[in-house]
Order: sequence, then C-alpha cells, then structure tokens
Amino acid sequence: MEFPQTSIGGVRVSRLLCGSNPFFGFSHFSAARDKWLREYFTVERIADVLACCLDQGVNGIVSGPQSKLHDAIKIAEQRTGKEMVWIVTPGAGGDAVTDRIEDDIAWCARHDVKICMPHPVWTDARLSIKDNCIAEAEETLACIRKHGMVTGFSTHRVETVTISDSRGYDAEVYIQPYNAQGFLCSVETDWLARIIGGTEKVIIAIKPLAAGRILPPTGLTFSFSTIKPIDTVCIGFMSTHEAQESIAIARSILTGSSEQVDLAVTRSKAHLVKK
Repeated sequence: MEFPQTSIGGVRVSRLLCGSNPFFGFSHFSAARDKWLREYFTVERIADVLACCLDQGVNGIVSGPQSKLHDAIKIAEQRTGKEMVWIVTPGAGGDAVTDRIEDDIAWCARHDVKICMPHPVWTDARLSIKDNCIAEAEETLACIRKHGMVTGFSTHRVETVTISDSRGYDAEVYIQPYNAQGFLCSVETDWLARIIGGTEKVIIAIKPLAAGRILPPTGLTFSFSTIKPIDTVCIGFMSTHEAQESIAIARSILTGSSEQVDLAVTRSKAHLVKK
C-alpha cells in the first residue's frame, strides 16, 4: 500500500517512520516493561513488525547502530521484496560503540545505512549556546558525507536546530522530540512548533505518543497538523497489530480518507457499540 512520502537529501521516505525503542527495551515507562521488551523482541519478531510496515508503505526506521536490527531489516526486505531506509544515530552505544565517532560512522556505511545522524548523547554534549556552535560538527558531517550518507543531527535540544541553521552546517535533517504533552521536549510545544516551521530542513518528530501516554489518534493528529508538509513522524510499535492500526490512523490524517479503525471496547462501553 502507498503512503505519503517526503525526501531527505534525495532519499524518499514515508511521512511515518518506524521507531526502534520497543525493539531494544527502551520503554520510557518502567524497568519492568523494558525487561519484557528485551525478552520479547527477537530478530524474527522485529522482522515481523518491519515487514508489516513495508507492506503498509512505511519504508523507514530510526535506530542506533545494532546488528540485530540490520539482520531483521534484511529478513523483512526478503519477505516483502521492498527496501527499508535505515536511519541511524551513532555515538551512543550499540554495536558500533567506540571512542571515535568516525569509527561509528564507518560502521553505518558498511551496514547499508542511508541517513546518518549523531545521537543526542554526542550532539547535545557538544552544543554550546554561549558560542553558538556544535563542537566537531563540521568535521563529523563531512565524515558522514565522505561515506556516502545523508547528514543530520539527532537531538533533544531545540537549540541544535537554530544553531545549526545559523551556522550553515551541512545537515539535511533533524530529529526532535515533539508531542502534545511536551514529554521529553526541551521547550514548550508552541515554541517547538514555531522552530520546526521556521527551518527549511526536514524534521523527524519523535515521541509523538509520549511513550504511550497519548492515544494514537490524538497524538498523530497533533503532530501532523503542526509540522511542515516535508516533515515526518517516527513512532515505535510493540506488535504488527499496533503497526497496522497506527499506520491506518496516520494515512487517514494525511490523506483525509475515512479509513475506520476499531476502537478499544470494554464492558462499560458496550452500550455505545452499534448493534
């Protein structure tokens, strides 16, 4: 199935991307949920979700540099005959962890990564509001370009966007937490909306459901209605069922279709169901 797309540095990606935190046990909810996720998500189960995404037209995933995910992507691609665009955030652990970001970037290039965006652990540690710069930014972005990948910054600080733009850094795209609750956002949502709208670069808005604290119709409607037409949203799925449901909701919002999604029904709501 087709899904609305955008372009990041010439790479065509869907305006909804698959997140990877559930696959590696980063629930932003509880240690117990983290543990369950790590035990549950084998390579095959990750591949199931990715194949579902590809079949529904969602052709990109954001993650750290993990061989486990690389294997799952290849399985999903073989099953569907479709290509998954891998967007990786090196510099914060994973299989590529070293003392040198250059080595992590080289790992990404060897593992078919299309878009490479240093992780907030790397980016935000080098952000200087006082000096209006990101230390080592130019050298690191040049290294990404040298390895044939599209450049960007993953960040939890909105100042990364304004400083990178003002300095003219060679970044095509920014990752930024953005949701109606302001969960993990560095400033209020009205400020974020203005800065997202004010940059000519693509924004990948992450945490649209505030790690499960916002219902998908509410969170996705807010995200897509307040970002630019070139921007995209990244959301994690804990099952193929969640992937199908959220993708259908997002497609309906973006295309204006009347696609119906089943509601969660409890005994107290039984009287609301049409007979």
